[in-house]
Amino acid sequence: MIDKICEFLTNKIRMEMPEINDEKAEIINYGLQNIIGEIPKTFIIFGIAYLLGVFKLTILVYLILMPYRAFSGGFHLHTHIGCIVGTTLFYCGIALLSKNIILLDYTKYILIGFVWLFGMIAIKLYAPADTENVPILRKKERKTKQILSYLTLTIYMLVAIFTKQTIICNILVFGALIQSIMITKFAYKITNNKYGYEVYTEAQ
Repeated sequence: MIDKICEFLTNKIRMEMPEINDEKAEIINYGLQNIIGEIPKTFIIFGIAYLLGVFKLTILVYLILMPYRAFSGGFHLHTHIGCIVGTTLFYCGIALLSKNIILLDYTKYILIGFVWLFGMIAIKLYAPADTENVPILRKKERKTKQILSYLTLTIYMLVAIFTKQTIICNILVFGALIQSIMITKFAYKITNNKYGYEVYTEAQ
């Protein structure tokens, strides 16, 4: 349904602007799918969060993890349904874990150390993890996002160490761990994704 709406809008735009070629039309269509697809997805995610009793917590997870997700990137699922399911599992799952798991002090510090080390390695190897639809090819942009990923992850782990709010600590630790996994080659392989720079290199 969303695909048809976006295709209709793209064709309308091309009728008004005949200078738009097929390549630009593809970019416009992809942008429209992201914008229009986000609206029902957002309502569904927060609706499920409300039913699970973690509505406010899911909003908090979304806001806290937004910077790290924006800088480090990650794979995209290929269908709207898959994207809705995956995103719901990510945000609501982290909210539920953060609400229900209590880490002992020594366990917490070990986990924080592991998440920081794993995340730093993942960032070094893969961040920013782009996609073939939205490749990040400029070296300066890639370097900036990678540095911001390092910085954001480190801040998250420092806050997790010193905060007395168990739920905030859990959101930072579990969220950073799952997000770091989502940029790895393994995650891209099992979701049938390719990094944008890989596709660009293959085309050379």
